[in-house]
Amino acid sequence: MRQLIDYIYYFFLIPHILVYKTSKNKESIDKDIVRWKEKRGLQGGNIKLLLSFLTNSPDFRTIFYFRCRGFITHILNLYCRKEKYFIIDINTKLGGGILTGHPYSTILNANSIGECFYVNHLVTVGEVDGKRPTIGDNVSVYTGAIIIGDITIGNNSVIGAGSVVVKDVPDNCVVVGNPARIVKKDGKRVI
Repeated sequence: MRQLIDYIYYFFLIPHILVYKTSKNKESIDKDIVRWKEKRGLQGGNIKLLLSFLTNSPDFRTIFYFRCRGFITHILNLYCRKEKYFIIDINTKLGGGILTGHPYSTILNANSIGECFYVNHLVTVGEVDGKRPTIGDNVSVYTGAIIIGDITIGNNSVIGAGSVVVKDVPDNCVVVGNPARIVKKDGKRVI
């Protein structure tokens, strides 16, 4: 029965396919689909997976609408709603391959966020005095973390749950705490 309901819903998602196929951000959407596919261990082509993720994941819809923003996506959002508590600022440059882990009450307001970004719930990436963070590639940000101000988070870094990051984080680091401090750098424990 569930599969029948999904197929009926897919019919209403046909306009999303047209938006996807004509999007200037199609390459980034493809990277998102591949990352979600790998994480969930799914098989299938991009169109089938796109329909599945749009059907079952409001957070994926939020990312999709962000990448394809325009008048048509505002109309599509009327019957295929995005996650209203997951906000991506319109001025944020967002790399492909973003993956979310239940991003309830998450705000992404950065200069840029690199490829293969992972974010959990209750995360705030925001500005201080109009200055916003820059986040590198392969960065993971866990539950309740706060990253604010004119700072840079290096590639391959992990921001631990509940961390408050107000200073630059170099590449290949794990930071935790309030204020955040480096506990691992290049895979080695920092004392």
